[in-house]
Amino acid sequence: MFGIVRPCSHRLGESLKTQWMAHLCGLCLALRGDHGQFARVVTNYDGLLISVLTEAQAERAGSWRRTAGPCPLRGMRTASVAQGEGARLAAAVSLVLASAKVRDHVADRDGLLARKPVALAARRVAESWGRAGARSGSAVGFDTALLVDAVDRQVGIESLAGPGTPVLTVTEPTETATAAAFAHTAVLAGRPGNAIPLAEAGRLFGRLAHLLDAVEDRESDAASGAWNPLTATGTPLGEARRLADDALHGIRLALSEVEFVDGKLAHLLLVHELGRSVDRAFGTTSCGHGPEAAFGPPQGPYAPRTPGNPHGAISFGGEPPRPDKRGFWAGCAAALGLCCTCKMCCADEYEGPWSRKKREGCCSNCDCDASCCDACQCCECLECCSCCDCGL
Repeated sequence: MFGIVRPCSHRLGESLKTQWMAHLCGLCLALRGDHGQFARVVTNYDGLLISVLTEAQAERAGSWRRTAGPCPLRGMRTASVAQGEGARLAAAVSLVLASAKVRDHVADRDGLLARKPVALAARRVAESWGRAGARSGSAVGFDTALLVDAVDRQVGIESLAGPGTPVLTVTEPTETATAAAFAHTAVLAGRPGNAIPLAEAGRLFGRLAHLLDAVEDRESDAASGAWNPLTATGTPLGEARRLADDALHGIRLALSEVEFVDGKLAHLLLVHELGRSVDRAFGTTSCGHGPEAAFGPPQGPYAPRTPGNPHGAISFGGEPPRPDKRGFWAGCAAALGLCCTCKMCCADEYEGPWSRKKREGCCSNCDCDASCCDACQCCECLECCSCCDCGL
């Protein structure tokens, strides 16, 4: 379950946590129902945003939920899960983008994929997922060719990018793909007037996803010699943070123009939690619009904090090396083990199957400060209330 929006259960509150889990399980079951058990490995936190946005715009009806049977990931409990066109669109987008990710791993010859027989098998899986995503997208009126074209252009853009190339040139294909997916939720919900602001929110979300992935992988990519957009274009972290903050602000403005029936969960995920994702990636809670953004951090305040380096400053002792990423098949085996042991849901922390980054279990508890405004319990509308200091 990869993705940049990983909310804490305390900040969600009981009601929104139940809704969030309904969309997560709904995406997983839509993948299984349309494409078989193995397709469930592409379930991801960001993909469920498509389902969340679709339901947030639609009038409530009984057809949006169904009771699912016991599942190991829920501790063998039944649950009310999302269903319908929103979940199917989320599944289609997840499959197409996962197909592109596998092809990228094959092209980079990561891990076991350096071996031709394994690479051939992985390529066939990717092709199968791409076709399956196209079928699911067509069933809900979405042309996944937009996503495929964006992925294909990404390869060419990266091959031509170098020092001095604007990093936003590199993020453009991702922005185009997510804009199309977000906009189509308005079509599914019967609110075509929302398509333009949702396309803008999706475009900026795609920019953020690409930037944060580059920031988090910057050191490991340098160690392995892998291509990284920030390193390749010579973009400093201060500039990346400024672009991320501008994208966050743009998403807030775009969402304020969307007509929601019940947008609390969408607001929490795309405003509050997305901002925390930026802070987590940069290892800071500061804004990128101050002097540091213009002149760069003098002592590395954007560097990740470690127990021996609590302030993010330069540590002469050096950081412990990060574990190498797993190859595609090794990651699949690790993901299967995490699913079978329920660690993805029930563990306080687990190691990502492919990235090997530390993740929080989606049902885990934490000691965060979940204020009323964090959970949007005191907000009766999409505007931030006076009890929080989030700048809206």
